[in-house]
Amino acid sequence: MSQKQLKEAFISNLNGTSLLEISAGLSLAPLCLLCRGLLLILYYLHHGKPVSSRKYSLLLDFLVLVSPLLFSCTVLSPIIFFMPVILAAFCAGIFSKIYSQRKREARAPFGQIVKEFQKASLDPEYIPAITVFRAYVNVLTSISILAVDFPQYPRRYAKAETYGTGVMDLGVGAFIFGNALVCPEVRQKSYMTQPRFSNLARQVFSVWPLISLGVGRLLSVKSIEYHEHTSEYGVHWNFFFTLAFVRLAASLLLALFPKHKAWLLALPLAVLYQLLISTTSLKTFILHGSDGRGSRLGFLAANREGLLSLPGYLAVYLASVQVGLWLLQRRASVRGWLQALRGLALAVVVLFVLLQLCQACTEPVSRRMANLPFCTWVLAHCLLLLSLFVLTDLALVFTKLLVKGSSVPCCWKVVQPPGSSKNQGMEAVPVGREDKLPQLCLISAINKNQLLFFLLANVMTGAVNILIDTIHSKAAFTLCILHLYMFFNCLVMYILHARNIVLKFW
Repeated sequence: MSQKQLKEAFISNLNGTSLLEISAGLSLAPLCLLCRGLLLILYYLHHGKPVSSRKYSLLLDFLVLVSPLLFSCTVLSPIIFFMPVILAAFCAGIFSKIYSQRKREARAPFGQIVKEFQKASLDPEYIPAITVFRAYVNVLTSISILAVDFPQYPRRYAKAETYGTGVMDLGVGAFIFGNALVCPEVRQKSYMTQPRFSNLARQVFSVWPLISLGVGRLLSVKSIEYHEHTSEYGVHWNFFFTLAFVRLAASLLLALFPKHKAWLLALPLAVLYQLLISTTSLKTFILHGSDGRGSRLGFLAANREGLLSLPGYLAVYLASVQVGLWLLQRRASVRGWLQALRGLALAVVVLFVLLQLCQACTEPVSRRMANLPFCTWVLAHCLLLLSLFVLTDLALVFTKLLVKGSSVPCCWKVVQPPGSSKNQGMEAVPVGREDKLPQLCLISAINKNQLLFFLLANVMTGAVNILIDTIHSKAAFTLCILHLYMFFNCLVMYILHARNIVLKFW
């Protein structure tokens, strides 16, 4: 076989992994974020000032936020279930050191600390978990799209051929979920009176970069005969086109129906699409083509996976809009967010139960069709990851209250000191205090230029595959290439962030 055929065979006919392994892997990102925050607070406790060096800040962020994920999906994947335990134990050790070494005058009883923590007021206009979720989806996707071409990346993590739950299958749905959380329909204040179709017009204008990227990817892949997984989206279709269509279709539906009832659009759409798959010949056409032998004659048959999976992705997007609207409800205190966390946990449990019922009554999860089990699975795991990020942020807020004046970028700001904190020696950060500190943060850097980061990762992935025989690479070489690749991508975003440059002109 040619090199192109070898690489296509390397990423084809796979079956995914277990839900438990994916859940264990998802817990790593929040634990990395928690570890980074605790290290910054410990540094402040010892030096009385935050890390001010941009060089060391970038190095710390990369080594703690990105590097563990690279190892966990390659050489450390055999012990993936032990990784969260190791990271959690490390975080517990750092917290114990902070708690024992805080200033003597700040040593209030633990029960009193908890009470003051629950009364703390948070910035109601900023939800760091959403920012971190979107940035980490980009980071994890960027790692996977290159790592999957190396033998050290477990085949069970790659996209499943027909049925199965691969890590990369979840990444596709998580992109849809993350985009919906910050769409205009969610960010627009309910009291603002705007023309009904204003968001639709804005989305029509804003999706042209996605369409352009989709066309550019199509032309470049075909022109250089780059290896591609045809059964993923089809011959001409790709994820950029899917994302553009879903955003436009959702904006049209939400212009016609109340956005606060988005779930009433998502649920019937997913159920009706599943009924079509189960009761008609649509499933056979998607999986085997019109002749039953996988032929791709005609535009629809050539791109049947990409075109006919659109209803499923649209259902995920609409359901995610509902999640975004619920998250943006005004909660100004830690107590309010603890209640929200309980709501998220309940939703995760309900969705996982529904997932088991859906698979028992219909069919297994299939990204290729974006069926009802796939939609349920994506929402369940995305809400699980979002819940873990909210829990991480609350843990960092609690720790910051122990160390007066400490700060953690991309974490909640305490905007009002608890009423009795001064008496207990537990002063919260004054209003505006953290805004004056240098926000040297890789998460913020990626968040500012997300589309550029994803585009750069795709270009670099193509370049590495053209220049290197990835399939036969040794472990040490693989880790070196992946670290250089991710560090270069992060460095570009960090430089743009440091210069306050946002490359967005649409």
